[in-house]
Amino acid sequence: MIKKTIVIGILAFGLTIFAQEITHESLVINIEVPVRVFNGNIFIDSLTIDDFEVFEDGIPQRVEAVYLIKKRTIERREEKKRFVPETARNFYLFFEVTEYTPRIGKAADYFVNNVLFPGDNLTIITPMKTYRMKPDVLDTLPKEKIVSQIVGILRRDSLVGSSEYRNAVHDLAALAKTLSSASSSQDEFGTAEYQGLELDVQISMYADLLKKLEQIRTVDQNKLLEFAEFLRDKEGQRYVFLFYQREYIPQIERRVLNQIMSANQDREDIIHNLAGLFDFHRREISFDIDKIKQAYADSSISIHFLFFAKPAAYIPGVHMVEHSEDIFNAFNEIAKATGGFTESSANPISLFQNAVNASENYYLLYYNPLNYRKDGKFREIKIRIRDKDYRILHRSGYFAD
Repeated sequence: MIKKTIVIGILAFGLTIFAQEITHESLVINIEVPVRVFNGNIFIDSLTIDDFEVFEDGIPQRVEAVYLIKKRTIERREEKKRFVPETARNFYLFFEVTEYTPRIGKAADYFVNNVLFPGDNLTIITPMKTYRMKPDVLDTLPKEKIVSQIVGILRRDSLVGSSEYRNAVHDLAALAKTLSSASSSQDEFGTAEYQGLELDVQISMYADLLKKLEQIRTVDQNKLLEFAEFLRDKEGQRYVFLFYQREYIPQIERRVLNQIMSANQDREDIIHNLAGLFDFHRREISFDIDKIKQAYADSSISIHFLFFAKPAAYIPGVHMVEHSEDIFNAFNEIAKATGGFTESSANPISLFQNAVNASENYYLLYYNPLNYRKDGKFREIKIRIRDKDYRILHRSGYFAD
């Protein structure tokens, strides 16, 4: 966050006929950086202002103030210049899930009962819509009721909002199983409707379903940038927790593809469609990662990427391929650029607990950039602790605008 201060100087000039006051305004830019410092997994809360070294585009900066914050309380302050830190908490819980599990509900229960306090702001984003908690809810409703409402929203929206995705995966599994000649008398995946189709039709339908799945899963760069801009103007500290569920795509085994190609060398249409399937599962990221990283770092948002795994379904004759690595790598980079966390586990409750516990303690550091120029360029921030090799998390920079 950039904090701007107007400094007004009044110069009075005595003239022979009248006195004229000329007012000059200068803009003082102060940069606020939330900083988390760990020795292993233990937060270090004993640091002083002299322990911090700050560099902007490689140039040392003078630290003006450091505040130790725990939850919303300023535990300790050291000031060369006085600031008024905004420690109000704004929580944003994103649930990018294709199916609801009870563990997601337990994560919500933990958050309401152990993290959320009166005065905190909560926004929940599901595959269907966005929900904002009313300011007085914690004062008017028991926490059990709040948890019940959140769980109901997550269960319903996961079921309805991701139905198109689940249907596409189901149809892919049925086609992959049919093409792999692994159908059984138990038509668990609906393969009967595909078995009577010609081979070229089956392959074409499989490719079309893959394209449809990619369209469903496309990440909209403009929406990501709009959200960063929206959060930039919010007062206080902003925490984004993104729950992302591991994905698998039913894939025709390469051995089977080779067999079909060998048996249909005289069918150029089949050979062409099959050749395209070999590389189709390699998804390209549809947005500029560096641009997103800089936008969220500039907005001073802590993004915590919580990637929870689930075992792949067993489907005879079908190879279930992990299809989350590209998204994982992209959002991992975004989380690091904002000073947030990335963690992976089969248990979303433990993921949430670890991320919340680690994020509740931090330092707020302020400095006035030397030779500041309002040129719209991104300024890179680096923070070190003198003579210590600690793990340090902070936003990567800001735009000088």
